[in-house]
Amino acid sequence: MDSTDTVTPRMLREIDSSPIAWTNDALAPDAGVVTVSDACRDELLAMAELLEANPLPLVSLRPGDFEMPACRAMMAGVRETLRSDIGFVIIDRLPVEAMSRKTATKLYWLLGNMVDQAVAQKWDGLMAYGVQDTGKKNTPGNGVRSSVTNSGQDYHTDNAFNTPPDYVALFCLQTAMKGGISGIVSFQTAHNRLLERSPELLERLYKPFCMDRQAEYAPDDPNKYSRVPVFSYDGERLFTRFSDWLIKAGQVVAGEELDDLGRKALDALVGVINEPGMGREFEFEPGQIQILDNRRIGHRRTAFED
Repeated sequence: MDSTDTVTPRMLREIDSSPIAWTNDALAPDAGVVTVSDACRDELLAMAELLEANPLPLVSLRPGDFEMPACRAMMAGVRETLRSDIGFVIIDRLPVEAMSRKTATKLYWLLGNMVDQAVAQKWDGLMAYGVQDTGKKNTPGNGVRSSVTNSGQDYHTDNAFNTPPDYVALFCLQTAMKGGISGIVSFQTAHNRLLERSPELLERLYKPFCMDRQAEYAPDDPNKYSRVPVFSYDGERLFTRFSDWLIKAGQVVAGEELDDLGRKALDALVGVINEPGMGREFEFEPGQIQILDNRRIGHRRTAFED
């Protein structure tokens, strides 16, 4: 089946001027930064002491089981920023120097679940995993995520090949020896620019592309790739499912050549999101948490030495 043999679904044909459509040039230096208050810090330290005395499994921890009003108020503000404002936050920062890494990760888990319920990271039900260099390399269909290699990642949304989560979060416990610079970009802004410059290419991005599923399926599942559009629109919000690498790998796994219009559309999108002044770069510091709207904000990482 040709991935272009479908009628274009509902498409956003107006420029979005809401806060989510930002460029780095227009953002304040501290945009999205949420400072942990003294009251919240005190709650985190008290919770750390409780968790180290009672080592409960991470997945058993639920925010509703603990009194953490200051942290709960902070995360309510985070959720509002994610949903109705610029779509990303950097929480600065958890007092990781005062506790074990395992306990710090449990605090991160509790805070994240105050925004929304955590979902499995992989098909096998893994709920959390470390982003670090395992020495493996990712190739089409081999199931190795680039997040567990030391290679750079271009702008993408997470789990675009299966069921994307609404939000993605990353917690820094240790920085890389060299490299590993993080970057974020607004796909809403990219959509605006393509609508103005190349609406015919934007329309192609609303039609399906093959995408490598990275072996995230049951052993007897014959579908090694998915067919999904980059953009979709429900009448209120734009949704993005994008990874240029996974689309290229998906075409290899499917044994199909990407149509010429599809290649031009992907090249145009990659070009826009990498334009000067579009994305924001920053270096993670231990204790910081990044949370993104995975539907409209893309993220990347430069190559690093672990």
